[in-house]
Amino acid sequence: MRSGTTRLLTFVYIFVFAAAGTSAQALRHGASGPADDPPLDGPPAPVPPATFTRDAEGRVTLRALPLASAFTLDGRLDEEFYQTVMPVSDFVQQEPEEGGLATEKTEAWVFFDDDHLYVAARLWESAPERRVMSDMRRDSFNLYNNDHFAVMIDTFYDRRNGYTFYANAQGGMSDALITNESPNNNWNGLWDVRASTFEQGWTIEFRIPFRSVRFKEGGTVWGINLRRMVRWRNEVSFLTPIPASYNRRGLVMTSFAGSLVGLRTPANLRNIDVKPYLLGSALTDHTAVPPFSNRGDAQFGVDARWAITQEFVADLTYNTDFAQVEDDEQQVNLTRFSLFFPEKREFFLEGQEVFTFGGANTRGGGGGGGGGGGFGPNNTPILFFSRRIGLAAGTAVPIVAGGRLLGRTGPYQIGAIAMRTDSVTDYGVPATEFSVFRMNRDVLRRSRIGVLATRRAPQSGSDNHAFGADAEFNLTDTVSINAYLANTDTPGRNGDDTSYRARYQWNADRYGLQLEHLFVGEDFNPEAGFLRRQAFRRNYAQARFSPRPRAWDAVRKLTYEVSLDYTTDPGGALETREAQAQFRMELESGDQWNLEHTRSFEGLTKGFEVATGILIPSGAYSFEQTRTSYNFGPQRPISGWLNLSHGTFFGGHLTEVSWRGRAELTSRFYVEPNISWNRFDGFWGEGTTQLVSSRITYTLSPRMFAGALVQYQSNGSSVSTNVRFRWEYLPGSELFVVYSDGRSTLTRGFPTLQNRSFVVKATRLFRW
Repeated sequence: MRSGTTRLLTFVYIFVFAAAGTSAQALRHGASGPADDPPLDGPPAPVPPATFTRDAEGRVTLRALPLASAFTLDGRLDEEFYQTVMPVSDFVQQEPEEGGLATEKTEAWVFFDDDHLYVAARLWESAPERRVMSDMRRDSFNLYNNDHFAVMIDTFYDRRNGYTFYANAQGGMSDALITNESPNNNWNGLWDVRASTFEQGWTIEFRIPFRSVRFKEGGTVWGINLRRMVRWRNEVSFLTPIPASYNRRGLVMTSFAGSLVGLRTPANLRNIDVKPYLLGSALTDHTAVPPFSNRGDAQFGVDARWAITQEFVADLTYNTDFAQVEDDEQQVNLTRFSLFFPEKREFFLEGQEVFTFGGANTRGGGGGGGGGGGFGPNNTPILFFSRRIGLAAGTAVPIVAGGRLLGRTGPYQIGAIAMRTDSVTDYGVPATEFSVFRMNRDVLRRSRIGVLATRRAPQSGSDNHAFGADAEFNLTDTVSINAYLANTDTPGRNGDDTSYRARYQWNADRYGLQLEHLFVGEDFNPEAGFLRRQAFRRNYAQARFSPRPRAWDAVRKLTYEVSLDYTTDPGGALETREAQAQFRMELESGDQWNLEHTRSFEGLTKGFEVATGILIPSGAYSFEQTRTSYNFGPQRPISGWLNLSHGTFFGGHLTEVSWRGRAELTSRFYVEPNISWNRFDGFWGEGTTQLVSSRITYTLSPRMFAGALVQYQSNGSSVSTNVRFRWEYLPGSELFVVYSDGRSTLTRGFPTLQNRSFVVKATRLFRW
């Protein structure tokens, strides 16, 4: 093994063994045990009967009270203690007037009993008829665009980690896990919420079981913040103020939160969850050799979770199945680089944030139009990409069994995964073992350093290893530095197998600056990860000025932005250069208008196929494009982005028109169309690509919905349909009914069936 890899591996081992000793000690003694609470990070605790105090900076210390009488979760706030206990109020705006008092009055309470934390709020409205509530589906991305009330709790009071819960007046609910002030919206906790209305507004009650979250046993102080969105005003306010520069991320900024005192949390919780499933399916595949129709199958599997302590949680899975997962959304790709499809499988989504490395984006995107190579965050290598487990050669690979350990001890956060997949002889996929180890150590107030190691070991073939160390330093509220160094070890590849990155970011509300240097060696090969582009060196700079004009009543914010992206091969030969100027206007209504102009250079060492049968040859190309887009704000029944682009393209011309939107037919029924039309021509040929898709959703209740994703793509001459019904009939227990088919449009008449599946899957959660 080369000396660089050896040094990095030694560094990883030092971290591993240091943490192993600390972790073993924590496990031997169970939980960390009762400990004195740290000093309050805010004003002193209120003296009863007062329930909160607020300091000069606006930070709040709020007292949680034990329930004084019986409680019914109905959202009505008609129990006597709501009349006798003083609520916390005086929320502070984040948008549009940072630091100003909220225009709509909000009153909130926090209570607890032996098993639950309760948060309730009365939300007064000056115009109840203008309330926006257009989504009931659990964890819908659009729920943020409704009038809603949100809770953030920092259960270890470490100002880094926590949980968020929010809901709208229809009872639509969403939650997230916070790790180092970064949210994982795919975490699904077991909790409940109810909402009701009154003549001058609406009310809401949250019930959060203590066993659904991890916390420091013996601690009586948590961090807390509350958020309210008034969508028709486009106004966001918090209990404890959040700077406008954090925008939508404000709720997860635990370092700004207030303090919740007076809690009495349960001790020695036994926390074991077992979730078996039964599945029946009928499959048809006319492309197989030999083809088959309506082949029946039945499967059984089980997932289990054991909270070893409040700090460590182990997940085990046997015969893992993901039949209920929605199909990938198709993308238009007019670049020579690989497409990136995000993870959608629940087992891998939970805990995903722990394994994120070096600031890489693992949550989606990666298509790209004509432009100058479609550059974006996905050019940063992903050292561990969970889609490598159970997916290969364009097909699903059975997962035999696996496990995951997540936890923290003192300043250390630890994650480990071990999985084994079966072989698929028809596609030449061997049985493979995957191993991943991740450790982070908290440093300073809001910073961390960490290591990551992966191993991919096919049964027939050579092992691949990847090792890396990364760091993130949040020096101030607006300045951060992110860096990593990584190596891979692949037998037979003896070139430069390193990659490194350093990024500086200043992200204030009015000004912004980004500087980045990224290098990927020619033999850097993370086979358990994702590499969109190979063997390059990238330098990137971006500057931003974002004033808030007081003289224009209809305009909230203007943004002027310039950037330069300069990419060479490892030897210094120019491959990509992209200079861009952009103007954005954000209106008070929530609408946005963007205008950008890009000048690009691409040096192709070999040609690539831009569409079926159309090859752009190697050579040096300079071209320019102008793009404009308008976003119809989420408060509208019909909302979304309309994009228009035109310019030169690899010695020819390219015109793009796209629409990605949402049409709300009722508060329960909506469609989300995605239309992309691209016309290109040049000396190499001419052609058109189209992508038309739509997601259709009908929500019967916050825990029951039916949805369909229908997609057509001209490049593949294919139409696909994925229809899903999901019903959470008991908390954590679900019934899925899924129908999928794929059809070819190459034949005349109705598209010809190629494959089809019908699946019924039931899960049942048992808790001890």
